[in-house]
Amino acid sequence: MSSRYPALAPARHWNTWRSEYPAQMMHLPLGLTVTLCAYSGAANSFTDFPANAGGITYGPRDVGAAQVAFTARHHGTTVEFEWDRPAGDGSAGLGLRGSWRNTENGEWGLRFWLQPVFEVADRPDLVWRYDEASGVLSSEIDGTHVAVIGDAKPLMATFHESRAALADEYRVKGYFYLASRGVEGRVPALRYNFDETPTMRFAVGLGQSAAAALDQARRTLAAPAPADLPVRQAGRDGGSLDAIRDIVGWNSVHDFINDWPYMSLSRAWVAQKFGGFGLWLDDICYHALGTALFDAEMAKESIRAVLATETPEGNLACLITGNDAWIDRSQLPVCSLVIWKIWQHTGDDSLVAPSFRRLLKNHDWWFARRSGAPKNSPVAGLMGWGTSANVGSGLYKGTKLGAKNESTMDNSPLHDETVFDAATGCLDAVDVALNSALVVDAEVLALFADRLGEAAISTRLRARAADLRRRIHADLWDDTRRVFANRRWSGKFVQPLAPTSFYPLLADAADAAQRDGLVRILDDPNKFGGEWRLPSITRDDPAYHDNVYWRGRAWPPLNYLTYQGLKRAGLDRAAGTLAADSQMLFAQAWARRQCPENFNAETGQADDQPDTDLFYGWGLLLPLIAVNEIIDVTPWHGWELTHHPGDWRLGPVNAFGRQAVIVAEGGVLTLSLDGGRVFAIDIPGRFRHLEISGSRLVLEPPVSGGTIRLGRKVARALYGGAALAAVAAGGDHVITLPPVAQPQKLEIEFAS
Repeated sequence: MSSRYPALAPARHWNTWRSEYPAQMMHLPLGLTVTLCAYSGAANSFTDFPANAGGITYGPRDVGAAQVAFTARHHGTTVEFEWDRPAGDGSAGLGLRGSWRNTENGEWGLRFWLQPVFEVADRPDLVWRYDEASGVLSSEIDGTHVAVIGDAKPLMATFHESRAALADEYRVKGYFYLASRGVEGRVPALRYNFDETPTMRFAVGLGQSAAAALDQARRTLAAPAPADLPVRQAGRDGGSLDAIRDIVGWNSVHDFINDWPYMSLSRAWVAQKFGGFGLWLDDICYHALGTALFDAEMAKESIRAVLATETPEGNLACLITGNDAWIDRSQLPVCSLVIWKIWQHTGDDSLVAPSFRRLLKNHDWWFARRSGAPKNSPVAGLMGWGTSANVGSGLYKGTKLGAKNESTMDNSPLHDETVFDAATGCLDAVDVALNSALVVDAEVLALFADRLGEAAISTRLRARAADLRRRIHADLWDDTRRVFANRRWSGKFVQPLAPTSFYPLLADAADAAQRDGLVRILDDPNKFGGEWRLPSITRDDPAYHDNVYWRGRAWPPLNYLTYQGLKRAGLDRAAGTLAADSQMLFAQAWARRQCPENFNAETGQADDQPDTDLFYGWGLLLPLIAVNEIIDVTPWHGWELTHHPGDWRLGPVNAFGRQAVIVAEGGVLTLSLDGGRVFAIDIPGRFRHLEISGSRLVLEPPVSGGTIRLGRKVARALYGGAALAAVAAGGDHVITLPPVAQPQKLEIEFAS
């Protein structure tokens, strides 16, 4: 086997690594690609199904590419295709198998050709050989032998200098041309048509000898057909966790410029438009959060890519691509919170120490470079968006547009009335979202400092969070409108309102009266209420009907951070309503296998205008809200489980550093970790501050009272400090919790 990528687990060698070609499987260490290609004789049109051509509908798949399904369409002909790697003796399983089924014809099947094409880029020394008698295609790549066999022999095995040469041959000479047919060459294509083989399977085997490779190919081809992927969420909001799995799987690619794996924003344009790769700061953080539900190492790969954007100034860069670097800007500081959540989900704290200093520099950078208001301003000391002068040469540096880019919400009406101050490099307004996020950033960094024994830094950060929280509460509250709002340096409040007005809830900066005011506009159908939400600007704003990007459309990050803020503020009913609305918004798009970048807030549609990417990474934040309605972890409430009515199931999902499955059935909620039951409880509602260790279980249950069943003998149980008895019953140990007026901590110690 090739020595490239020695740290990559063998089970991950095969994947749809190349962003531009979703129908292509690649063995990354060998550089071997197997690309599904099609030719329509009626249209004289060849395709290798590039992502930006729109011929692929992304189907179910797992994050590690052991099973990958998609629908391919070309000029009216449709094929259902699946890659799979059957289980075998080793951790990597057997070889790679491809299978197709022609489901719709746009022309006579004889004239529609489908072929896997085999290629190793930049290796003109490699030779493939086809044995006409056996139908076996073979080669050797750096000592690794490759063998390919199928259910049926191809109608032709042809050889070309490249995949592009194959395409040119089809277009110029058609499918009757035979001169490229042969038994040896550089890039082979195994050609089939749908009249002869409307269904077909083929397999690729690897080995240290030709015989071993052929044996693996035969065993792979003969293996039983794969079962459907396990359902990870059934019943309540069914399919949400499965959707996140599919999105993570499809958008996890390899960046061949920096030579590392990460989860891309989109296959449709990032590599093509951005010079091979693109790292939007907040997008990649959100991707890592979704990935952590399934695979800790893949989540860390995206975070490592983010941390690599650190600039000499100390900030994490807004955008790094193969063509440009916006190092004069950053984005909303959510990375610390995301890394904390990844740590809790996976139990892996290996990101904390290496990321802490970088995140701290990024945090301090905001206070040094984005506090532009003059000292006599009522908002002096609060932060706004900007672009640092004399830093880098990124597009839009030193312009109002550059400063707006930093907010993520590039064309938002929030910025319309602001003025760019060239002297400070800032817009002349402080931003409620940014200051709220900086409170959370300081809180989480203080937790990291505690973990690392940095007491002085922790104290400084907690003091900063408290001071900034006080300033948001007092100085960014527009008492006339009963809402938090951005504020100009002059003291005038910015009139347009976005869902970022709810972010002070995330910072715990709102008192009871302020929370009431926020809930009022959240529900107001002229503001942020209505059927499809959250609109990115109030519905009564003149810019709302522009329906262009941040001028009216609904965006997943706005819903996600607002939802998290509502929960932190104890507004569980409002959070639940927003969660249901977010799920409805996502579900109607996902029914068409769309994971949109944004949505029309009037119709809920995403494909009503051309600026919206329809399979975009941060779209996973909407189904993540549905998952978080069942299980979530936050720095303020710890682990949460919510026992909703009805029968439903969630998992397996990474939680508590283990594999969690949560089942509600017959009025009982059961939590299992790594296949073992932790407890079963019949109390409905939200449980908070859940801690699980080998000898101890702690949680804060709802106040209504009920019973908790445990499979282990209890040494002691305290509820609000009062002792409770554990009674043996049916092989379990049962504790009855009385109703209480206020939430109380339940502490259970198990007998050794």
